[in-house]
Amino acid sequence: MEYTRDQFTISDDASRLDVDAICDFLSRAYWADTRPREVIEKSIQFSLNFGVYDGTRQVGFARVVTDRAIFAYLCDVFIHEDYRGHSLGKWMMECIMAHPDLQGMKRWCLLTRDAHGLYEQFGFTELGDPSRWMEKFDPAK
Repeated sequence: MEYTRDQFTISDDASRLDVDAICDFLSRAYWADTRPREVIEKSIQFSLNFGVYDGTRQVGFARVVTDRAIFAYLCDVFIHEDYRGHSLGKWMMECIMAHPDLQGMKRWCLLTRDAHGLYEQFGFTELGDPSRWMEKFDPAK
């Protein structure tokens, strides 16, 4: 799928992804600043990816880990600092939520420290019953 607005494009075409730019983005993100390149490459390989482009320059990214039927985990959402304030993050979320492979999901989830307002616009809420959720977390990875 490809979406265009002004000079910007959002695409799920993995061949367009600029892995160097993605690694650079994530090296400045609080949730991924120590993630090795090989882990980033593997995570991209097994996700539905969305790149945001200004012409050919990648300026944003998000990926969805999903079975494309029941569950979707939204992660690594990023808009380059120079492009923030232009509603690109909101537009990217609109494109992700409208993607044909992501319709009919029973459950979406994400983790965020500071972007609750953005995700609430798309129906995300705090966990209804946190006692039902469990995690196995390794902070060293």
